[in-house]
Amino acid sequence: MKIIIGSKNLAKITAVKNCFPNQEAEFIAMDIPSGVNAQPFSDQETILGAVNRAVEALNQGNGEIGIGLEGGVQETSQGLMICNWGALASKDMAPIIAGGARVLLPEEIAVRLRAGDELGPVMDDYANMKNVRKHEGAIGIFTNGLVNRVEMFTHVMNLLIGQYTYQKTHLKD
Repeated sequence: MKIIIGSKNLAKITAVKNCFPNQEAEFIAMDIPSGVNAQPFSDQETILGAVNRAVEALNQGNGEIGIGLEGGVQETSQGLMICNWGALASKDMAPIIAGGARVLLPEEIAVRLRAGDELGPVMDDYANMKNVRKHEGAIGIFTNGLVNRVEMFTHVMNLLIGQYTYQKTHLKD
């Protein structure tokens, strides 16, 4: 099976590979634009970014499955929360979507995002680290390392693959 990942972000690539441990699979990571803002600011925009990456990865990579994983933020009555969405595209069905963990961002982070900054660089400043988005992610910082970005996206991937295999086996013509 040829699986095309619509990102070259190591955390996303690792999450995808984590979900196919017992299968003969070829993984190809491609730098696929999300087609949304660099900092998606709603569930809808984050979902669209994931779907765009999955569909275009499938088209450009000529594989059996295209994967798009996207992180964003969502305004709630409690404040600004991180959100993460994934999409799985295949030639024989509509894209499948799934979402994952959410945590409230500290107001000092939320203020900068509302002003137009992107979460990755803001987290680098906040944590005094480099490339937080490619490693533990904001989720890792704000859960004190109990959940990291790879685990968060692995959970989303399991939701996607579970739906995909269910549809392949139970929803045949």
